[in-house]
Amino acid sequence: MGKLVFGMMQSLDGYVAGVEGELEPPLHSPPGIALFRYWIDHVRDLAGSLYGRRMYEAMRYWDEDRPEWGASEHEFAAAWRTQPKWVASRSLRPVGANATLVGADLEAFARRLKAEVDGVIDVAGPELAASLTDLGLIDEYHLYFRPFVLGRGKPYFAGARTPLRLVGSNSVGEDAIRLTFVPA
Repeated sequence: MGKLVFGMMQSLDGYVAGVEGELEPPLHSPPGIALFRYWIDHVRDLAGSLYGRRMYEAMRYWDEDRPEWGASEHEFAAAWRTQPKWVASRSLRPVGANATLVGADLEAFARRLKAEVDGVIDVAGPELAASLTDLGLIDEYHLYFRPFVLGRGKPYFAGARTPLRLVGSNSVGEDAIRLTFVPA
């Protein structure tokens, strides 16, 4: 049986991205070697990922090899390309390799996915996570914090805040911490 897990890196004040379209200095430094290694292993261990349109479009960066990449970037891209991806979108056509477009009934699809796929299914994107939270389908929330503050932007919780219960915490990489919550 599958488990839907929503997890994203965020600022200490709870934002996953700055204000779209604003020109600003770099928001934070790229992940260090150990943190990037964590993400490579994390992606490799997933049963698949359920994406919202915007997050999927951002992650398509990993579809094509780039000359500036080092070995770690190539390793992450290989792991990302081989995992199954499901994309919830009413407007995106077509999706890339190893990806399936989710039909109009997100709830039925997510329930079927949880019943038919064994392992962790990553939920990628705050708006998609908000919809799945409203349906009571998110099994865990992984909040990854790094030491920077954005002040405003796109929040991790895009919808109503469901009551949560802390079930774990651990250091990740050089400068991040992961808090694990389940619905209360």
